[in-house]
Amino acid sequence: MTPLPVAVAGVLGRMGRRLVAGILDREDLTLVGGTIRAGAEGEGQDLGSLTGGKPLGVYATSVLAEALKEAKVLVDFTSPAAVVNHLKTARAKKVPMVIGVTGLGEPEIAAINEAANDIAVLWAPNMSLGVNLLYKLVDLAARSLGPDFDLEVVEAHHRLKKDAPSGTAAKIAQILATARELPLETIAYGRSGIIGPRPNKEIGVLALRGGDIVGEHTVYFCGLGERLELTHRAQSRDTFVAGALRAASWLADKPAGLYSINHVLGFN
Repeated sequence: MTPLPVAVAGVLGRMGRRLVAGILDREDLTLVGGTIRAGAEGEGQDLGSLTGGKPLGVYATSVLAEALKEAKVLVDFTSPAAVVNHLKTARAKKVPMVIGVTGLGEPEIAAINEAANDIAVLWAPNMSLGVNLLYKLVDLAARSLGPDFDLEVVEAHHRLKKDAPSGTAAKIAQILATARELPLETIAYGRSGIIGPRPNKEIGVLALRGGDIVGEHTVYFCGLGERLELTHRAQSRDTFVAGALRAASWLADKPAGLYSINHVLGFN
């Protein structure tokens, strides 16, 4: 089997380095390009050496179009500010794109939807296969237990995470709201002061930040006399790498459209 040519945006980031290592560990994938920020040290250097491995004969560039010359799929875990431009380039080059960037706003989401008219785009705020199964379990529990159970979401991440709540926690809250047929305005992101009795039609979301916590999400279904907790804990960012690379392999030959990890797992 010929290995799938993959490019990685932001190879010097925490996830970028792990993605490079993950690709090199697989026989079905090959790294053919990678980008760094314009002006960053490392322009033109070997990607293997630059990310702490053996020389590969593939060189870092700040120009995404150069990194995509031989690529059949692009994996992007960079930032909301960068992802829109990356989408434009991938769209122009007709290269499918796997996006694991979190904290996206309406402009970035609109750009994703627009690009999906011309290329295959898979966007997931969390690439963990376990988290995406958690989404299904959360939906089932919310629908099965009904309105007598109060809904709370608690997430914890490392001190360097920039967005809060996490994209995963926000998606869980949206899943809960949909399952209960509640408007998104019922989601309470943190609480303070004297708030009175908890409204029945409310979904609480709390974000914790500290240390080197990779990622934890717990959904509480709190009834009278019993409580159900569904928890996912990521022990390593390699969890997200495994999901992203599985998604890249799956996406490479798909027609234009917007996809999710659910498609990869066979839920849709």
